[in-house]
Amino acid sequence: MDLIEAIYNCRAMRRLDPDRPVAKERLVELIDAANQAPTGSNSQRARWVVVTDPAQKQKLADLNRRWAAPYIQPSLDNPRDDAHARMLKAVVWQMDHMHEIPALIVACFDYEEAPEGLEVYRQGGSLWPGVQNLLLVARSLGLGAAPTTLALRDQNLVREALGLPPTFAALCLIPVGYPLGNFGPVTRQPVEEVMRFDRWS
Repeated sequence: MDLIEAIYNCRAMRRLDPDRPVAKERLVELIDAANQAPTGSNSQRARWVVVTDPAQKQKLADLNRRWAAPYIQPSLDNPRDDAHARMLKAVVWQMDHMHEIPALIVACFDYEEAPEGLEVYRQGGSLWPGVQNLLLVARSLGLGAAPTTLALRDQNLVREALGLPPTFAALCLIPVGYPLGNFGPVTRQPVEEVMRFDRWS
């Protein structure tokens, strides 16, 4: 699959086959691709924890449920439309089965000092190009993935669960596995609705 095809077919895949493991070599391949992304000042401070141990996955699944359940309940009670309702069903499936998903990749940023408050997000923007690399390479390998941040709301709990040093902040959780659904083209707004040259108006 070439890059353009991967970009236009990189659908968020939340339902992942719990009975089909992802080879360790594939997981290393994903992180190696993520590691090639540019970072601010070439700091290269992105760190990756690939969680496959069932007990460790359960810790992250519990943290995810703690924050995800109350966050999504209002939308479950009043979805915008049928497409939104279908997406919410996939989010609930992911929440209910996160401990069974083959690999949970936690993208972290290693700060020079322990970050506090919004400082967590200031330099952490350097992490996101690596996350996108990972998603695109996963798609090219036939793996499904969908980034989430709900499990990571309490950095101290995440550090405790994963044995992270105090200078680390966990910024993105990416469940990875072989999809139970079908890949296909993404549905996005037309570019003419989201782009302007020089000024918005």
